[in-house]
Amino acid sequence: MRKRYFGAALAVALVTAGCGERTVRVQPPEPDERTAEVCAALVADLPDTLLDAERASVRPDSELTAAWGDPPIGLRCGVPRPASLQMDSVLQEVNGVAWFSPPEDAPSLYTVVEREAYVELTVPPSYGPPAAALAAVSELVDEHLEERADDGR
Repeated sequence: MRKRYFGAALAVALVTAGCGERTVRVQPPEPDERTAEVCAALVADLPDTLLDAERASVRPDSELTAAWGDPPIGLRCGVPRPASLQMDSVLQEVNGVAWFSPPEDAPSLYTVVEREAYVELTVPPSYGPPAAALAAVSELVDEHLEERADDGR
């Protein structure tokens, strides 16, 4: 049975927009303590601008999530392994970081794999090609998250 993974695609929504401040609802993941620690460091180092979109406030407040722009680009660190990720899944490498994007979610949902934490990045198609966003996040992932083999669990 093939499972589909809908995580971040449903977890990121613009909540309010007014007075120049954007608040985006991003459902925070619930990782173990070690994963939460490395993810918090990654999220703290994320840029204020991604694909020319300004960073927004997130609700609920979490050290594991970030968002930019309208429509929102969303990032969640410490998410579960994508259910549709298989040992023979096609991965895209960006600056030495492996990304998985299920075909049914193309081109908006990307998940970092083969690292000590899974990181989801949702890039709405209205931003065009996500290459610059993937590259910026990949650099920080490479700095903060150690490589590890994905054992299929």
